[in-house]
Amino acid sequence: MLWTALILGLAGGFHCIGMCGPIAFIIPVNRSSKTSLIFQTFLYHFGRLLSYSIIGLLFGFAGKGLYLAGFQQRLSILMGVIMIVTILMPVSVFNKYNFSKPLYKIIAKIKYNLGIYLNKKTNKALFSIGFFNGFLPCGLVYIAVIGSISAGSPVEGALYMTLFGVGTIPMMTAAVLLGNFVSVSLRAKFQKIIPVFVIIIGLLFILRGLGLGIPYFSPSDAKLQPLSDPEICLIYEKINHNETSIINFDIRRNN
Repeated sequence: MLWTALILGLAGGFHCIGMCGPIAFIIPVNRSSKTSLIFQTFLYHFGRLLSYSIIGLLFGFAGKGLYLAGFQQRLSILMGVIMIVTILMPVSVFNKYNFSKPLYKIIAKIKYNLGIYLNKKTNKALFSIGFFNGFLPCGLVYIAVIGSISAGSPVEGALYMTLFGVGTIPMMTAAVLLGNFVSVSLRAKFQKIIPVFVIIIGLLFILRGLGLGIPYFSPSDAKLQPLSDPEICLIYEKINHNETSIINFDIRRNN
């Protein structure tokens, strides 16, 4: 399901322009040199991807705990339901129960650091702008975080968020290079399409959790459950040992 992160990032590109575009429009890149412009834009994106991967890594630990507890299927279904409910929830209700409120002091510190680096024109400043940019609260990032939890491990959680960030690169690069190139009306039209993609991804997570035996989309129950029971692991080890013995016997007989 890692590919859904890339789709979410690509589909949410216009949303990113609306939320993070104002930062991308004014980042202090050197426009007099094409080489410097490309390199500094890369540093900005690298900073964003690093912060996204850290977020995915942290939430991936939560997913791993649930996975080892045998809740992988239920987790996938639950995350899919949360994605759909979150995107269908009225904005007023979402703001009322905004989970980022307890982090306002940290967010204020992030914005303060952003303001400092936006006034500098060094490579370190470009990287730092992207890094702090990635930690700003964003509804689309929240959706991606839900997917990273469902990934089931810290590494896959980090990879999920990284791929999400990669998906946002085309539109954010355009924002850096071209400025505010998308009209408000066109942006509003694409904003209406984003929920459709999120709902589709949510349904895919639910389908995955149902374990219907559909390759890539809904693997069987056994493939979604960890082998945590020592007896099951022992049986599995014996089966592999027997299969290896049979293969070795066939090879010797054929020779």
